[in-house]
Amino acid sequence: MPNRDPPSWLCLSAKHCDFATMEMTSEVGSSHDFPAFKLLLSCPAGLNPSEVSVVFNQTYDRIPHLDTSLENSITEIWDKRSQQNPSLFNGLKFRYGGQTLTGKDGSCSKANVCLHLGLTDYRTFIGTNLNPLWERFLFPSEDDWRKCQHTSNPLGNGAIVETSDREVVVLQRSTNVGEFPGHFVFPGGHPEPQEVGIISHQSNGGLSCEMINRKVSQEMFDSIIREVVEEIGVPAASLGKPIFIGISQRVLNVRPTAFFFIKCCLPSEEIQKLYRNAQDGYESTQLYTMSRCKLADITSKMPGCHQGGFALYKFMLEAEKENT
Repeated sequence: MPNRDPPSWLCLSAKHCDFATMEMTSEVGSSHDFPAFKLLLSCPAGLNPSEVSVVFNQTYDRIPHLDTSLENSITEIWDKRSQQNPSLFNGLKFRYGGQTLTGKDGSCSKANVCLHLGLTDYRTFIGTNLNPLWERFLFPSEDDWRKCQHTSNPLGNGAIVETSDREVVVLQRSTNVGEFPGHFVFPGGHPEPQEVGIISHQSNGGLSCEMINRKVSQEMFDSIIREVVEEIGVPAASLGKPIFIGISQRVLNVRPTAFFFIKCCLPSEEIQKLYRNAQDGYESTQLYTMSRCKLADITSKMPGCHQGGFALYKFMLEAEKENT
């Protein structure tokens, strides 16, 4: 399917979310047979923390594949990568296992989102999603959760950061990073289980399931602020509250990423200066701020999941126009 404008049925009005199945093609991060991304969830009007909940449960953990040799390749690939890079660290991540919509009053116009999350780790991500044989891990199903039941699928996050002079922040990735070196990306990373004291499904510290779910839900929003601060160097106080706008999946490697919209009260010039001292500046080589039109011109040079993030941003902008 060639690149095209988003269909009108996805540009929805106030506080509406939709399970989206739109796919788009691109020459970057895809082959001739792959679209670049798939939108798993689109929330054009945006959701605040009170409208996003989480169910954290081992039900949403990865299911091992029945092919023993394929399962064994996870360890083989990790061992090889570890030998090549001794500093490689196997950290825990939240695993994306789908979502449900829940209406406050039974109507879609008041829909909230409940994310289903399990646990996975970087080792399993390298050995499944980034495995040269990654497609063999996919289960033949139209349902995305079932299709990806054998893959790690850590939930990443990304931010559309809009400056006070209405430009958008974009980074160019370092050539030393593991995925898509040298490509343009939005700031982001991952929500971290350790930040809320999770090291396994059993390590609840005496907290109830309800309390754990609340802490994980809050980490979805706290983590994107943390990533933006660390990657571009702006103070947290300069950032507005994150608004959740949806989930994009890179079709290549079925990599899911949750996207947020964040306003920054600083102008582009000031952000450029602060970037020089960013804590995680080594992950990128350059920070750009650009207009929406210019941003549209470079999205083909982004990984598919970030192209999907831009599509979610466009839907948000169109929803704003409809409501003014």
